[in-house]
Formats: sequence, C-alpha cells, structure tokens
Amino acid sequence: QAQLRESGGGLVQAGNSLTLACVASGPFFNNYAMGWFRQAPGKERFYVAAISWNGNNKYYAESVKGRFTISRDNSKNTVYLQMNTLKAEDTAVYYCAASPMYGGSANYDQNMYHYWGQGTQVTVSS
Repeated sequence: QAQLRESGGGLVQAGNSLTLACVASGPFFNNYAMGWFRQAPGKERFYVAAISWNGNNKYYAESVKGRFTISRDNSKNTVYLQMNTLKAEDTAVYYCAASPMYGGSANYDQNMYHYWGQGTQVTVSS
C-alpha cells in the first residue's frame, strides 16, 4: 500500500531555513508528480509547490516563489521542500502528496492527488 511520510518540521525563527522531506513507499513514486501543501490554523489547505515525475518541471505558489525550492530524489523515493527566509505566515501543517498528473490545474488541484502524508508542523516565530 502506498504511503507518504513527512519529516523535518519544527520551530524556527523568522528569517531562518528549514528543509522538509517526504519518503514514499510503494511502486508509484517514480511515475507520479509530487506536491507540497500546507494548512494554517483556521484556514483551508492550500498548495505550495509541485514537481514533475522526473524533476524537470516545478511549480510554486506566488507566496513562496523565490524562497522555497522543491526537489526530488527518485533513487531514494524522497521529495524535499527547502524553505528559506521563513516568515510567521508560513506557519502551518505541511503535507506532501502524489499525483499521476502534472501541469496546469493538476499542480494545485488537491483532487488530483491520490496519496497524502499525515503532515508535519512548521512553526515560525517572529
């Protein structure tokens, strides 16, 4: 059964960096696009970034563009989210997810993602 597990969350001061990792189990990883989403307290879950199955294409929400970098290592079944210059408004539970589609609305449409992790908390203190 396919599973995703996030790690790397924690408490960090504003301006600092944090890297999240998501390890996938199951045979799907190399053929799936991967995405990161986040849900802040009292708000809906929202997309952050997506990456194509081979890592050649990346997509970012405007709020994180230039500060966050998504990458993947298919040999390790792992996708990463490098977060720099963190702000208090980046505080959220971060989820990784896997989708058979990449491109257009598939990048940010949560309904296109088949598998989800349990999430990891990121708290940025100002």
